[in-house]
Amino acid sequence: MATTTDFAKYLSRFLSEYLPHERNVSKNTMSAYRDAFVQYIDYMKSECNVPVERLYLKHLNRDNVIGYLKWIIEERHCSPATRNYRLAAMHSFVSYLQYIVVEQSEEWQKVLSIKAMRTEVKALNYLSTEGIRLLLAQPDTTTRQGRRHLAILSLMYDTGDRVQEMADLTIESARIDQEPYSIRIKGKGNRARIVPMAKEQVVILRQYMEENHLNDSNKYGNPLFFNNRHEKMTREGIAYILKTYVNMARNISPGLIPKPISCHSIRHSKAMHLLESGVNLVYVRDILGHVSIQTTDIYARADSKAKREALERAYVDLNPTSPCEWKRNKDLREWLKGYNR
Repeated sequence: MATTTDFAKYLSRFLSEYLPHERNVSKNTMSAYRDAFVQYIDYMKSECNVPVERLYLKHLNRDNVIGYLKWIIEERHCSPATRNYRLAAMHSFVSYLQYIVVEQSEEWQKVLSIKAMRTEVKALNYLSTEGIRLLLAQPDTTTRQGRRHLAILSLMYDTGDRVQEMADLTIESARIDQEPYSIRIKGKGNRARIVPMAKEQVVILRQYMEENHLNDSNKYGNPLFFNNRHEKMTREGIAYILKTYVNMARNISPGLIPKPISCHSIRHSKAMHLLESGVNLVYVRDILGHVSIQTTDIYARADSKAKREALERAYVDLNPTSPCEWKRNKDLREWLKGYNR
């Protein structure tokens, strides 16, 4: 690296040593942090006239960070959520610096005091069980490609995987030789979890694996799903497959397929269906791979059907059987004039 400033030195160590080896963060987090600092360097050059070769840690102060966050919203037209992701990257870097460059601890604390922006809490977008059934009926299973796509979509729903988790699955992840059937998923922060699979799902997955000769022990480390070039599926590739069949299903029944539907909507759908079936929230948390039950609790709050049924079960009719007093008086105005005197 040609740049030799203290900012460059510590940022390179943060990204190449601290995050992967001490924090063990995922590649996606690394990419997000990288993008945040690329934008920060661009901001300092274009708005503060400080090119990267003259960018020092002294420039990483509260005023510049706040200016950068304002810039990405007003000039780059990023959402408040993206702004908060960029702030999280800054906070992480500064938290790292406060134990190394202690003489600037006061400034690091000022940066850490910058708050995340409030974001709109959107309603969860998910499909009903009928919507999922319609979606999974779209792939043409008379073709090899259609059978592969059905295996991808059905597994994504059955396990509630994130799209990156689907892309990262290897052949050895699937444990379908004997019951109980399960799949090993590597989630955020490289945390692994074991998710059970339904027998019906295993039938589809087993047929896919047999058709593509994936039962060879020499291939266990290979990707479970791959493209036409036999390369590992990407997030974009899986999203494209989903979009294709979502559009087909929407043309058949628009009411069952709301807009927009993403890969994460399939994950939301699985969580909601588990809750509607009475599965304990703690089990839903473990299946989805959430660290905190508070994250999973959004599904319980969003389950309007469960709320309605609970209210109906708890309802006791306490209303008076006789008509309201004012209804016995045809002249409401006169009744109101004399009421409570």
